[in-house]
Amino acid sequence: MQAPSVGGVMLPRGNGETVRLSRGASLTDFAEKINANPASLVAVMMNLGEMVTATQSVSDETLQLLGDEMNYTVQIVSPEEEDRELLESFSIEFGEDEGGEEALMSRPPVVTVMGHVDHGKTRLLDAIRKTNVVAGEAGGITQHIGAYQVATEVNGEDRAITFIDTPGHEAFTAMRARGAKSTDIAILVVAANDGVMPQTIEALNHAKAADVPIVVAVNKIDVEGADPTKVRGQLTEFGLVAEEYGGDTMFVDISARQGTNIEQLLEAVVLTADASLDLRANPDQDAQGIAIEAHLDKGRGAVATVLVQRGTLRVGDTMVAGDAYGRVRAMLDDKGENVEEAGPSTPVLVLGLTNVPGAGDNFLVVDEDRTARQIAEKRAARERNAAFAKRVRRVSLEDLDKVLKAGEIQQLNLIIKGDASGSVEALESSLLQLDVGEEVDIRVLHRGVGAVTESDIDLAMGSDAIVIGFNVRAAGRAAQMAEREGVDVRYYSVIYQAIEEIEAALKGMLKPEYEEVELGTAEIREVFRSSKLGNIAGVLIRSGEVKRNTKARLLRDGKVIAESLNIEGLRRFKDDVTEIREGFEGGINLGNFNDIKVDDVIATYEMREKPRA
Repeated sequence: MQAPSVGGVMLPRGNGETVRLSRGASLTDFAEKINANPASLVAVMMNLGEMVTATQSVSDETLQLLGDEMNYTVQIVSPEEEDRELLESFSIEFGEDEGGEEALMSRPPVVTVMGHVDHGKTRLLDAIRKTNVVAGEAGGITQHIGAYQVATEVNGEDRAITFIDTPGHEAFTAMRARGAKSTDIAILVVAANDGVMPQTIEALNHAKAADVPIVVAVNKIDVEGADPTKVRGQLTEFGLVAEEYGGDTMFVDISARQGTNIEQLLEAVVLTADASLDLRANPDQDAQGIAIEAHLDKGRGAVATVLVQRGTLRVGDTMVAGDAYGRVRAMLDDKGENVEEAGPSTPVLVLGLTNVPGAGDNFLVVDEDRTARQIAEKRAARERNAAFAKRVRRVSLEDLDKVLKAGEIQQLNLIIKGDASGSVEALESSLLQLDVGEEVDIRVLHRGVGAVTESDIDLAMGSDAIVIGFNVRAAGRAAQMAEREGVDVRYYSVIYQAIEEIEAALKGMLKPEYEEVELGTAEIREVFRSSKLGNIAGVLIRSGEVKRNTKARLLRDGKVIAESLNIEGLRRFKDDVTEIREGFEGGINLGNFNDIKVDDVIATYEMREKPRA
């Protein structure tokens, strides 16, 4: 039925029909669905008091408003549903095993370790795989998600178990929830001396929401005040009843520090999997699964840790992971050794992708490179449109300054860069969930993996944004550019420290007592070995000046390798000196720290007292 609308323009009005639109759709997309002229929809929006162009991505609320005005029911298609429809258009079924029952083979269980911070999750993983993870962590918190496979013997049979190594602090809610969704079984670690704590309940709720069986590891039974019985009683209130109390949850008393009962815990995982789950997959189909973690490597490009869920992934396969695609050049297992293929429940590091996929993106193998590129490009376009739709300002550019001056709204713009996509995603998710009242708005303009670049500083300059670098530093001239233009760049190595500072700044309570002042940077040109002093760096001072007895950090490919180092020795030719200025060469001794390589950068700094605001 045709009916006149604004300005005498004839518009097709609906009778309540449903119009399906993707998130971030434009008025042109809407017009195509109802056979209307996009310009007429622009006129309708003007009549409703909103200035929108025909090709601009608009928010869900705007699409709903337009639909109500035109008498259409607008249905926003979820990203998952849109992705499924996209794959169906290429005749690809994701998430299903091909073939009948006879094609299915048993696969190892995939396990996530959860629990309260400091209850021993990382030490338990450390005990299981017999390597020291804790030593390399900042603040004792797992910063990245990885995956590895271990073997155990149950009833005389060798069985494999795959572990997804998820961070444990409450700030990593998004990552932990995602870990549970890709998981068959959750190990809930509870300290016998502390009992059930807030994050214990949070982790328990994630596991229940993902509908996965739980095995409880009661840790620290060797610590004074340990009471495993109390833990069993507390967890009964949350629906986890131990087998000895007539329930169906296996509890294992362990000591991760001493390695007590680790084998029994692995056996409990296998027995729970056998009793509760039918873990089978078809290993003969094209591989499908999930990207657990991804980052940029200087020598190898984009690398992603993927968990194969069904099928077999082989070197040479063409794969799509999120909006990244490529041919698998090489695969490494959790021990760093090359492998030719990976079956169901096997985690591998994949080389050959065009860019860094997001942590939690699904991946699949396709027949042709062209198909992979088309799927990746359509996914990227969908993500871009959705991001543009979210970026609609609450106020226009013209009146933003007036509103800010009037104190009606305060907006904090952020740019987040990190060393791995999982950390960046968790940090962004946690920051956007900060509750600091309605008068403050947090907006993430950009997030990415890699060092802080000049383009990041450009974006920050144009939008008055704060740049957050998580385990990365400014690359090239970006640091000087930020200082020259007055852009605030903040560096963190522990995520909850970043969250606490941003929250304090939003509440107007951030009053740092000290600030870090960069003194100079030195590029390592040569490494000299000394039996007496260890490794000595032959350097060229790139900027500022390097002084003896100051603090330093070591950067490799823009990433922080070591913090809180000391410039213990400084030489010019054969003379000990107190400082070396920009443009001069010299030798630097970092004391007991010897992990230095050519092209590394030594950045020196000092902490200066800053007046309280």
